[in-house]
Amino acid sequence: MNIQIGVMGSAGGDISEAELTLAARMGRRIAERKCTIVTGACPGLPHAAVLGAHEANGISLGVSPALSPEEHVNVYGSPLQPYTTMVFTGSGLMGRETHNIHSSDFVLFVGGRSGTLGEFCIAYDEGKLIGILLNSGGISNEFLKIADLVRKDTGSIMISDDSPETLVDRCLDRYRSEPIPSSQAFDRATKSVMPPPRPRLRIVESGG
Repeated sequence: MNIQIGVMGSAGGDISEAELTLAARMGRRIAERKCTIVTGACPGLPHAAVLGAHEANGISLGVSPALSPEEHVNVYGSPLQPYTTMVFTGSGLMGRETHNIHSSDFVLFVGGRSGTLGEFCIAYDEGKLIGILLNSGGISNEFLKIADLVRKDTGSIMISDDSPETLVDRCLDRYRSEPIPSSQAFDRATKSVMPPPRPRLRIVESGG
């Protein structure tokens, strides 16, 4: 089964050409590794990643907050191309964040603002494997500190690196060697009221 890798990051704001290039390199590497890239079908860094994947003939899944293509473009000001497949959730921006995470086997973060922080919190709470691209602008650089402050047992594994290609490779290697359940929250809900203690958060040393 094709692995679906979520890429979350800033859809707007002050984004430099260097940051857009990093996101495009990430998307290209996902395509080179024969995986599907999943984004919120928004502008900015996620779109740059999709363009990078498209240049390498990759497959992309866009998870839209809108009810229709017309609303996606006219209300949310977001692109329809060059996605391979688009899902119209009708759930709005906040609801779309949950769909984004649930549609991804693991999630990579590049740059980011408040929406990206929300996606990180969902992924962290649900025990996802999380990759963080360091020095990519925005709030992503703070995620390791945030996780350290929270100190919540979720089973989430966090990997950070300053190279998009290396980050994709390291996360893929970890995912394939130790698959993470798609939803730790669902796993907890299907167990007894008092489940056994989950392993503490493991933070992998930064690379680069």
